[in-house]
Amino acid sequence: MVQIKDIVNQLQLDVYSGEEFLERDVVSSEISRPGLELTGYFNYYPDDRIQVFGKKEITFTEKMTSLEKDIIFKKLCTSKTPCFVVARGLEVPTELVEITQQKGIPIISSTIHTSRLSGIISNFLESQLAERVSIHGVLVEVYGLGVLIQGNSGIGKSETGLELIKKGHRLIADDRVDIYKQDERTVIGEAPAILEHLMEIRGVGIIDIMNLFGASSVRRKSQISLVVNLQDWSNDNQFDRLGSATETISLANVPVPRITIPVSTGRNVATIIEVAAMNFRAKTMGYDATKKFEENLAQLIETNSSQEGE
Repeated sequence: MVQIKDIVNQLQLDVYSGEEFLERDVVSSEISRPGLELTGYFNYYPDDRIQVFGKKEITFTEKMTSLEKDIIFKKLCTSKTPCFVVARGLEVPTELVEITQQKGIPIISSTIHTSRLSGIISNFLESQLAERVSIHGVLVEVYGLGVLIQGNSGIGKSETGLELIKKGHRLIADDRVDIYKQDERTVIGEAPAILEHLMEIRGVGIIDIMNLFGASSVRRKSQISLVVNLQDWSNDNQFDRLGSATETISLANVPVPRITIPVSTGRNVATIIEVAAMNFRAKTMGYDATKKFEENLAQLIETNSSQEGE
């Protein structure tokens, strides 16, 4: 649940009036700009959304009589209406202030332009109201990429995450990661409030990463760009040696690339994950070492074939 006070505090907006009403709940991440409603058309009025007034809406109300504004504003203010937001530092109509005070609805103001302000509020609400799913793993930001480390219990996920933090990377969540879908291609991971900045290391116990390594060693949330699955080394298992196999895993109904790294004594898993993150970034920028190898191999075969023909 999100309340108006959360929006005001997190986005640093100003309360124009109704500070005592900031505990009203917001149930929809969508924003409404009541243009048609100001003309009297209320057939499809989304009264459960935050109502944003920009320059067009305020300019239109300036041409309305006091009686017209009184009638329209009373219809705009329902028991479901969370709040009114006035953008660009515009002057709020006196009639709206009086009616919202009577109805117990706050008015929020900002100097930000209307479209940008609507986007900021909508993005914040989408992230806060999105359905959360908890998954097992360690989420670390490596070279700007959110890398989710998964594997069987006791395989060394937290220890690998700790080694990455010592190398200068940042912890997002250990053991339990709350994920939610931001859009069709983006899944965000964050730590539950009770586990924020904390790690569990077997034999040591709970440690506070921010206290030990500083504020630069942690981050509140991150997009999950790559999943690394740690798996015990076994001769019976087949592992991708060229990197040509494309594997994905569904997180919050969003497909995310996944690679499997075999774990055995003597392998520096943290360094391998660093290289995997750099290689993944190189692929997203258009360079694929596997394709380069295949091209070199094809050229070598062609050269040998030509020499044999001669």
